[in-house]
Parts: sequence; structure tokens; C-alpha cells
Amino acid sequence: MQLYNTLSAKERAALIEEAGKDRLTLSFYQYAKITNPQEFRDHLFLTWNALDVLGRIYIAHEGINGQLSLPADQFEAFKIHLDTIDFLKGIRLNIAVEQDNMSFLKLKVKVRNKIVADGLNDDTFDVRNKGVHLSAKEFNEMLVNPNTVCVDMRNHYESEIGHFDGAVTPDVDTFRESLDIIEEDLKEFKEEKNLLMYCTGGIRCEKASAYYKHKGFKNVYQLEGGIIEYTRQINAEGLENKFIGKNFVFDERRAEKISEDVIAKCHQCGDAFDIHTNCANDACHLLFIQCDACKEEMNNCCSTTCQEIHAMPFEEQKELRKGQANSNDIFKKGRADHLPFKKDLRNIFESLPNKK
Repeated sequence: MQLYNTLSAKERAALIEEAGKDRLTLSFYQYAKITNPQEFRDHLFLTWNALDVLGRIYIAHEGINGQLSLPADQFEAFKIHLDTIDFLKGIRLNIAVEQDNMSFLKLKVKVRNKIVADGLNDDTFDVRNKGVHLSAKEFNEMLVNPNTVCVDMRNHYESEIGHFDGAVTPDVDTFRESLDIIEEDLKEFKEEKNLLMYCTGGIRCEKASAYYKHKGFKNVYQLEGGIIEYTRQINAEGLENKFIGKNFVFDERRAEKISEDVIAKCHQCGDAFDIHTNCANDACHLLFIQCDACKEEMNNCCSTTCQEIHAMPFEEQKELRKGQANSNDIFKKGRADHLPFKKDLRNIFESLPNKK
């Protein structure tokens, strides 16, 4: 019985190319009580592998978080299977704004402690006591309310390439890092302001809204389905788009274009650009923004040091890496000191009205 992916990304890409079928990229999440995550995980892998599903799915006692792709002609079969699972019946599936047959090249279904790394002890508050969910139309109306503080619950490398007009974009590396910062900097507004939150697909706001209500925030709202569902609704209903730039996504596409605006810049030369890449030096692999001109000049590397290492024969590179842990810059995602045009650190809430 095959319970794990056995093909390399290269082999899978060749099979997708050979099949010649259009694939759909989508995401969904659901908080639910899962008694045996490992058993549930194995069931999903066996069923979805047979449907040629590829992607990254996390299972925990608290629920499921999935980003995946599948052949378009298997979409109905996939939905039918979801409907056989009580807590997934009729679940909203966030269909990607931009499709790419190569968005995922492996099926990874993993058991985790949490479906999102939030660092919270859920036993200390009621995770079911969530904020008010808003449609795209309602979100637009709340966004322009002068009594609203809109907060991007994503990380700096996500909001750097796209965010809602007027939103506060915390300069953080992780979701768990943003929770305490936002609470501290907005503590004087707990009673009076509308706390309006959004993220990619809604999953981070789902937990954060309950957490902030537990912390005493009275008026907590979240964008239903996140940026992905917002984009679908504004297109379907002809609404004004208040999102500027691109939506960062965690697959091979890296981003979806929501508006024509380019709000980021190349981390090496400062020119307007908003496409992330990973440093070609395997010992670095830093995620950063690099324009086409810098990519050619630097051979897809983030520094001259990495460029020199990347130019070495492969065996020499392997020898250099022996006994060395990967650079911490991998986890800084665009913050490395040698990038002159990385996102500036700043006090993220200084511009708020009535800030003392």
C-alpha cells in the first residue's frame, strides 16, 4: 500500500506534461476535532493519490489545512469525496485566481501539532468564538470606515508585494510573531475601533479573531475566504478592487496578480519589481525579490559570495556544505543584511489616528 509520494518533482512534471490535462489549484481549511490524525491522513492520501491530487496538506487534532492541485476533470469526484466527510461537507473551496498546471509537483499529507503555527495555547480561550465574517462588499465598506483599523495578518514578504489600501502591514517573519505585536500596539483601541483582519485564504484570521476577542477586543471582523475569495467576489459582482498588487501564494506560482500595480522593488537594485526567487546557491536558498537584470548579472544569486559558490562544480559545493548547517538567512525571507533594498524596519502602528 503506497502511503507516500514516490516520484521526484521532475518525474511528476514530465507526467503532467505528457497527460496534457488542465489542472486546478485550490485551497481550503476547516477547524474540527480529529480524533486520529494519522488514520485520517492515510485515508486522504490513498483517496487523493488515486485522483492525481498534488499539494501540501496539514492534518492536526484541530483540523485540516490544504493547498493543492488536481486535474480539472477530477474536481467533481474530489468534491464528492469531501462531502463524505462530515466536517468537510459543502466546504468552500478557494479556487486560485491564476492557474498553473505545475503549481504543485508532489502530494504531501502531513500530521502536525497545529494546522497553522500560531504558538497559542488553545485551551486558554474559546476558538469557536470567532469574529464576524465579511463578504467582499462588506469588507470594502468597513475598510473605508474611519473607525476601522485594518490589519494584514500575513508576513512581511507577503504584504511587501501586495496589500489592501490603507492596511497596517506588520513587519514580521511569522504569524505567531504578529499576534502579540498587534495586541500591544492596539490595546488602547480595544473598546472603540473596528479591528478588521485579512489573510490569504482566511485560516490565520479564523484563529486570530477568536484570540483577540478573548483578549478584550470588542469589534472584531475578518474577510471571509481571504484575498482569494475576495478577488473572486469582486470579479463576479463587479465591485471596486481595493487590493493593490499581488497576492503571495505558497506554491510554485509564488503569487497571483490582483491588480496591475507593482508596489515592491528589487532587493538588489531598487527598481520596481515584485517577483520572488530563491538564491541559486543551495547552501543559502534565501527568498528575496530580484529583477530580471539583477538575475542575469548575479546568476540568480543574492550576493557575490553565493554567486562564487554557485559557479563551483557541484561536488565542490557539496564538499563546502559538509558539516555546515544552512544559513539562518534562509528563514529571514528578504531581510538579509547584504540586500540593500530589503523592506525597511519601522514602527508599524505609528500612523494610526489618535495614536498617543
